[in-house]
Amino acid sequence: MDRYDEGAHPRQVAATPDGPPPAEDPPRPPEAAPEGAPGGASPAAPEHGPASGAPGTSAAPGRPTAGITALSLPYQIAAALALALVAVGALVHLGMVFLHVAPSNTLTKQHGRAVDEWIYPEFEQNWKLFAPNPLQQNIDVQVRVDLRTAEGGVRTTGWYDLSGLDGADIRHNLLPSHTQQNELRRAWDFYSSSHDNANRPSGLRGELSESYLRRIVARRVDRLSAEVREGTVERVQLRSSTTNVQPPPWSTEKVSDKPVYRVLPWWTLSAKDAGTGADA
Repeated sequence: MDRYDEGAHPRQVAATPDGPPPAEDPPRPPEAAPEGAPGGASPAAPEHGPASGAPGTSAAPGRPTAGITALSLPYQIAAALALALVAVGALVHLGMVFLHVAPSNTLTKQHGRAVDEWIYPEFEQNWKLFAPNPLQQNIDVQVRVDLRTAEGGVRTTGWYDLSGLDGADIRHNLLPSHTQQNELRRAWDFYSSSHDNANRPSGLRGELSESYLRRIVARRVDRLSAEVREGTVERVQLRSSTTNVQPPPWSTEKVSDKPVYRVLPWWTLSAKDAGTGADA
């Protein structure tokens, strides 16, 4: 027998008369046994799905177990009808509330009583969809002045359009001030809402609104004309000119195009009104 050395592991190979000895397969390393598995045995694979006979598995395969579709046919029909009634009721309610808070239109004029019967008293609203409602009138605040003449008499000028002066300042102005946009308009609204048709003030708010309007006019007198600016102002008088906005050509609505005037009494302006006197 011949000895063949292979590294540190000698082995005996028997010689054959017909040729070289047959080659042996290289040794395989032992497979590592999984943790907890004795003797290298692989653990059994877990079965997927619930075990046979487990609770909650009695439903037939393919049949829904939740929602309306899990009900029997009669109950499905009843549930569908109930949902349809709820959806229709919600849409009707939203439509009624919309018509109630919307500005006057063709539908509310024809079916206003039905809308009110639906809304009042449970669903009454104290706000409007467009607050404030879009104005359908043009209101111009105008002023005229009594000037002291050189001869000692008094001459009354024509009417100057204060609202028109504000409009000229706003037009083509990318950033108009709130004074130009709102001061005179809000002051007139304040005065109108706190005085009756005979221009009598209603309490403290009426007196305050008149004082506020006086001061605005006193500060704008110099803008009226060179004649007023260079003369001596004895007193001023305000009025409003209200004109309806005409409807579009396709509308059948007819409104008057004649202005309606509200004339206030004459006011004597003081240094306090002009901001140069005491308590200004």
